[in-house]
Amino acid sequence: MPTVAQSSTETDWVSRFADEVIAESERRAPGKRIVVASGISPSGPVHLGNLREVMTPHLVADEIRRRGYEVRHLISWDDYDRYRKVPAGVPGVDPEAWAEHIGRPLTSVLAPEGSPYPNWAEHFKAALVESLAELGVEFEGISQTEMYTSGAYRQQVLHAMKHRADIDEILGRYRTKKAPAKQKQSQKPVDEAELEAAEGSGAAAEDDGTGSAGYFPYKPYCGGCGRDLTVVTGYDDETTELTYRCGACGFTETVRLSEFDRGKLVWKVDWPMRWAYEGVVFEPSGVDHSSPGSSFQVGEFICPIFGGERPIGPMYAFVGISGMAKMSSSKGGVPTPGDALKIMEAPLLRWLYARRRPNQAFKIAFDQEIQRLYDEWDKLGAKVADGSVLPADAAAYGRAVRTAAGELPTTPRPMPYRTLASVVDITGGHDEQTIRILSELDPANPVASLDEVRPRLDRAENWITTQVPADARTVVRDEPDKDLLSSLDDEGRESLRLLLDGLDTHWSLEGLTTLVYGVPKVMAGLDPEAKPTPELKVAQREFFALLYRLLVTRETGPRLPTLLLAVGAERVRKLVTV
Repeated sequence: MPTVAQSSTETDWVSRFADEVIAESERRAPGKRIVVASGISPSGPVHLGNLREVMTPHLVADEIRRRGYEVRHLISWDDYDRYRKVPAGVPGVDPEAWAEHIGRPLTSVLAPEGSPYPNWAEHFKAALVESLAELGVEFEGISQTEMYTSGAYRQQVLHAMKHRADIDEILGRYRTKKAPAKQKQSQKPVDEAELEAAEGSGAAAEDDGTGSAGYFPYKPYCGGCGRDLTVVTGYDDETTELTYRCGACGFTETVRLSEFDRGKLVWKVDWPMRWAYEGVVFEPSGVDHSSPGSSFQVGEFICPIFGGERPIGPMYAFVGISGMAKMSSSKGGVPTPGDALKIMEAPLLRWLYARRRPNQAFKIAFDQEIQRLYDEWDKLGAKVADGSVLPADAAAYGRAVRTAAGELPTTPRPMPYRTLASVVDITGGHDEQTIRILSELDPANPVASLDEVRPRLDRAENWITTQVPADARTVVRDEPDKDLLSSLDDEGRESLRLLLDGLDTHWSLEGLTTLVYGVPKVMAGLDPEAKPTPELKVAQREFFALLYRLLVTRETGPRLPTLLLAVGAERVRKLVTV
């Protein structure tokens, strides 16, 4: 039995939306399955910004399922959209050759060379489907190519043509709206992404079906060249005969729309038509679809023509990548969910979307920040375990590690990501060396098999090998730096002697941490457990820099205790003995 909405005990945004969606669904269609939706255009690599379009309704749908309701999460594959331009940086794609396909449906465009998939849309769809499976996202995919070409929407198309004057009147309210002017330097700064979205909105910004012969909300794909560069020149409501001419190849023909399935409704009519057709109750929209005159806003007035209501749902903000601007798959090189899942575990990626409200922008780290992110994640896990976590944080964590269907795979022994990254950086991923080092991190409870630290170990290794520049990788010296060693003063020599004397008795991660921080304290005449002073911190940094130079030629590197364990006691003695 469905449970009562739990907004009184749950404080996170997902629960609040679940409350609203359940109430709205009961108002619209009591007792029926709840429908939430996402829309994805496989026009190129589906990036991490697009993923928010899926994760927002997924998290809400999953919460509703947990309460015992039946939910249908639709992903509408907009694969019957026109191929607008050739994305940059796609392997196996010659921009000049693929430009020939511009204007054709995405499912009629050749897949990149070497792809096992039959067309462009299926190629990019497959990568996202694989990532969604790893992320635990349960959905029902709907191909718009299949829906239109099978005639599933035929009655909706005829209905739109019959009511084209009503649709035209609604769109006409917005065609005269001007896009916001670019800001002057003297004005208060605004977010560039918001400005870009605002300038791209408004009915006049898209082909909404207006032509010299009148307004028609339907656009055929040309029977000659297959492109959508067509103009409807006439339509008879009684016979449904439609005549069009192609502006690309000059082809013209007359067809019966009651039998013709090679075309689609223009976007601002297509989207609200589908809301009504599927009974969608909840669907988020990006900033570019939420400004005045844009698709989501205009759809509120067009959807009732098809007997439906616009879904409720938030505007969602952009997702950035370690300081990069708004992602656009047309620019090439933007990370996809698959790229992220190579360097981080699925629960962590889910958490990034679950912990921020949809209207909050956030960034996904592919640089050194990923180590801090993992530290934060592990601290949260510890708080959940000891019961000290705040309710909203506990809810976000729970949504990250499990779905209504069950737990997501996790690393049995989640050692710090930064430690694993340092180890594989130093060992080059050599399994025997890696297990040796990891087993020495905690001698009282040694790692017996690398399977205990997988898949996190594999993610850390992928991060090191794919995201860390070669000149930033750690290379341990083969021979001691005799010039540096001979140049040391008595204080420097004594600090190295203290380090070497303590290696055997401190050979664990915790012990070596105490040792390397303690040597400068002893040199200053303090107890090894003394609290650091500003002067002592300076001395510690100088000592650490000396050790890095002797071990890896640079003044920075992986955390010293981890580095010492990785290098091994014998080799450390060889490299730092004066």
